[in-house]
Amino acid sequence: MGRITVRRPVLRVGTAGVRGRRPDTLAVEEPLEIRVAGRPLTITMRTPGDDFELVAGFLAAEGVIARPDDLVAMRYCADTTEQNTLDVALADGVEPPSELMRRAFATTSACGVCGKASIEALRVRRPYDVASDQVRLTAVSLAALPDRLREAQRVFERTGGLHAAGLFDASGGLLVLREDVGRHNAVDKVVGWALAKGLLPLSGHVLMVSGRASFELTQKAAQAGIPVLAAVSAPSSLAVELAEDAGMTLIGFLRGETMNVYTGAHRIEADAPVM
Repeated sequence: MGRITVRRPVLRVGTAGVRGRRPDTLAVEEPLEIRVAGRPLTITMRTPGDDFELVAGFLAAEGVIARPDDLVAMRYCADTTEQNTLDVALADGVEPPSELMRRAFATTSACGVCGKASIEALRVRRPYDVASDQVRLTAVSLAALPDRLREAQRVFERTGGLHAAGLFDASGGLLVLREDVGRHNAVDKVVGWALAKGLLPLSGHVLMVSGRASFELTQKAAQAGIPVLAAVSAPSSLAVELAEDAGMTLIGFLRGETMNVYTGAHRIEADAPVM
C-alpha cells in the first residue's frame, strides 16, 4: 500500500504578517488505473489504501459484479513501478464491461453516470428492491451519526482533506468507515468491503457521507441495496429524483439536531409532531 499522507513545508501567514514556517500533513492523491482481463477500463484519482475494496465496489456500482465469487482475482500489475494499476479477473459467465462502458470511461474520469436519461437506464439494471425495505429509524439515532462518523475519521484529523463514508446499522452502530480524496471512492470502498463479506444487498442499513449527496453517490447506494442515504450537506436535484424513483430515503443537512428529509420520510420516526 502506498503512503496515505505526506509532510510538506508550509508558510503560515496571517493578517498581521508572516507567522513562520512549519510542516503540514497532506492527504495523498494518486491515480489508480482499473483493468479488466488486462484491458484498461478507467482511471480514478484516489487516496492509496483499500484499493481492492475500491475496485470491487466500483464494479458493483456499475453492475459488472454482484457477488464475491464474481471476482476470481485482483492483482497489482507487474509492468508498473507503483501500485497504481489493478487488474481484475472475472469469473466464468460474468460479462465483462461493454465497449460502450469502456468508451464512456475513456472520455471522463468521473465515476457513475449523469443525466435524467440515466435514471431510466438504472431502473432497468437495478439489482435490488430498495423500495420494499422496512427499516425504521428515529431522528435521535440519525442525529448522532455525523459525530460518530467524524470521530472515526483518523486521517481527516491529521489532514482535513478527505471525504468519508460510513455504513451504519439501524441502531446507529458503525460497521465500517472509509476515507478518500474522492467522495465516490470512499463509497466504493465501503460497498467493496460489504461485497467481500457477502453482505449485499445492504438492507436495513444507512450510508452516511461527509459531504453532499450527489447523483452518483445515490446511484451507488441504490446499486448496493442501501435504503437510507444521509449527508452532512445538500443533495442535488437529480439525486433527489433518483432516490425517489428507487424508493430510497434521502437525508441532507444532517447537522446538530435537525435534518432535511427529501424522500422516503415514512422510514423516519419523528420525536415530535411535524409543525
